[in-house]
Parts: sequence; C-alpha cells; structure tokens
Amino acid sequence: MTIYPVETGNFKLDGGAMFGVVPKSIWNKTNPADSNNMIDIAARCLLIEDGDKLILIDNGMGNKQSEKFFGYYYQWGNHSLDGSLANLGFHRNDITDVFLTHLHFDHCGGSIQWNKDKTGYEPAFKNARFWTNKNHWEWATKPNAREKASFLKENLWPMHESGQLNFVQSNDTLYLQKSELGFGILFVDGHTEKMMLPKLNYKGKTIVFTADLIPTVGHIPLPYVMGYDTRPLLTLDEKAKFLNNAVENNWLLFFEHDAHNQLCTLKQTEKGVRLDELFSFDEIFKSQ
Repeated sequence: MTIYPVETGNFKLDGGAMFGVVPKSIWNKTNPADSNNMIDIAARCLLIEDGDKLILIDNGMGNKQSEKFFGYYYQWGNHSLDGSLANLGFHRNDITDVFLTHLHFDHCGGSIQWNKDKTGYEPAFKNARFWTNKNHWEWATKPNAREKASFLKENLWPMHESGQLNFVQSNDTLYLQKSELGFGILFVDGHTEKMMLPKLNYKGKTIVFTADLIPTVGHIPLPYVMGYDTRPLLTLDEKAKFLNNAVENNWLLFFEHDAHNQLCTLKQTEKGVRLDELFSFDEIFKSQ
C-alpha cells in the first residue's frame, strides 16, 4: 500500500462560523483572519494505492458551480485535483473507488462534472464506485433546512443515476473495524448524520482522516466546535472520546481543512488533550 496526500484547492471561510462560540480573540491566534474575517481552508484528500485499487478519500468542491457560488469562498492558490493527480502520475480515470466522508459540497463536489455540452451532469470518475452509507444518503437527499445549502442535488443524484453509488455495510457500533475498502471507519454524528472517518494502518503507524470532526489544528481543544455542526453537544462527546483514543493509541491526525498543516500527534496535558508535534506527510513517510 502507498498513500499520498492530494491537494484539490484552497479557499476561505468565515472564522466565526468555523469556531462557533469561541471568541475571535482566541481562535485568531491559531487561524488568523483577514479583513473580511475569513480564514485559510484547504480541501486536502488522501489517495490510497493498494493492489489493483486506487481509492480517493473526498475530492473537494469541484469546478462546475457558478462564478457567483465560488465568489463566496474566495479560492486561492494553484492546487487542483487534476494537477495533483497528474503530479503523482495518475488520472481521474485510474480511480477505482471514491470514498466520501460525508456529502457536503466541499467534500464531494469534485465527484460530479458537467457533460460535454453542459446540458447535464455526469460522474467525474467514470470507472469508480462512490461510497457513502445508507443513513447519511437518506439524510443528505432529504435535507434539513440548516444543511440544505450544503447538500447540492447536482452533487448527489448523478452518482445514483449512473449506478456507481455504493453503501458501506455499517453496523450498530460507532466503529467499523474494516470496511469493504480495507480500512477501518469511525462513525460520528455531531457534524452531520453518520460522517465517516477513515482509520488507516500504514508503515507501522495509524492515520485517522479527521474530516470535519477536527478541521484544523486550531480545533483540537474540546470546546472548539464549528458553528456548522448540527449537534454540537454530541460533537463535544465524540471529540472527547476521539482525542483520548488518539493520545492512548498514538494516532496521527490527518487534516483535510488545515491549509498549513497536514499531520499532527497529540499529548495529554493539565488542560486536556493538546497538540504535540506537527509534521508534513513526507517528513514521516517518504524515507520509509
């Protein structure tokens, strides 16, 4: 198995929304805001090459939305999904599986593209199976008013209509030891219904893809919960269990949304679980 980080593009989001009830005077120290109160955000994915499988975990916003839509998110930098794949020697058509932590547009928008004459939409990965879970699919396709703007029909239904949509066979527990794709999954419900966090064993270490449970390094302290979360008190409980497990088991946290940090370890302190060390992916794994 070989794992690669994949940068799909950076954007900006409102810092207050990203940190909920935490005052700006505190979160601004770790995630400095610009004059519009916007902070740097990444859409960083993982690519897993494992035998005849090439699995992409999440895929960013994509590029099919309108200029007005992208105007809300202040895209910056030169990263793109196609460019990042090409730098690794791959193409979209090589992808066998697309695993989606959840179906908010900034995690799954790259799954779907315009067709050639822009009269409709089609899967952007023509040879891939798309993976979600049944509970989350039902939640996303019948959205509540709070999340409706994040679950875009054009990102969802083409997966189903193409016959490429698959559901992870989950169970009643919050942890699936091993999924159909060969890695474990942690299920969490505070951000949205049944978000899935991949848990990967790689070169003697355990990597957990934190998705929106812990978006950036600045979100490690327990009360630092996004305003986007649908069940913030549940997120608190889920984060507490997750952080304690991460410390006890020496997990590496892989950040999807931290534009400046890829991986970290944690430590237990008098104030609770806190950041220990920061690493790039290459610093840990390139020489192994």
